[in-house]
Amino acid sequence: MRILLVDDDALVLKSLQMILKNEGISEVFSSRNGEEAFAIYKNQKIDLVLQDIRLKEENGIDIASKLLDYDKDAKIILLTTFKDEEYINKAIKIGVKGYILKDNIDSLIQSIQTVMVGNMVLDSEVIKDIKISDQIKKSIEDFDITERELEIIKLLAEGMNNKEISQTLYLSEGTVRNYISNLLDKLDLRDRSQIVVFYYKNLHVE
Repeated sequence: MRILLVDDDALVLKSLQMILKNEGISEVFSSRNGEEAFAIYKNQKIDLVLQDIRLKEENGIDIASKLLDYDKDAKIILLTTFKDEEYINKAIKIGVKGYILKDNIDSLIQSIQTVMVGNMVLDSEVIKDIKISDQIKKSIEDFDITERELEIIKLLAEGMNNKEISQTLYLSEGTVRNYISNLLDKLDLRDRSQIVVFYYKNLHVE
């Protein structure tokens, strides 16, 4: 696995490199600005980008957006100390795969693994601050979600991919894809990551 770290704090970069290398991830690249990060991403066939949001002279959201414009399948996890609602919503909107607080660094490796298999990861503290659009802020009765659709939503929220959901519910992967596509249309959401956010904000009970 090739991971690119983007942070303007040399100490943070060194600490992250140590954490990753201790987990057997030896191909770790680092950058302290967006231009350098973009060049490394293009030239080194990076599998995942782990980056800060607030750099001294740049906005990490802009860096992530540029990378996603270049490669819409780029796997990007934002690692930050900020829970600013504007940043969170922008990050989800452009398509980053993870948003983790630096206070929760212990979950870093698990989060990387989750994103690498095609799922999204959001820090539990981040989820609390996400606001869903008024268009879907309705009572549960108005969602018109079937029991099977709710099962699939819950499994998505647990981080399962289509194959795992199909095995759990004894459905074909094609059927699972159809259910997810129908849910996106029904709930007016953009992708499966937003289904997860929708679940935690509207259907999840602690």
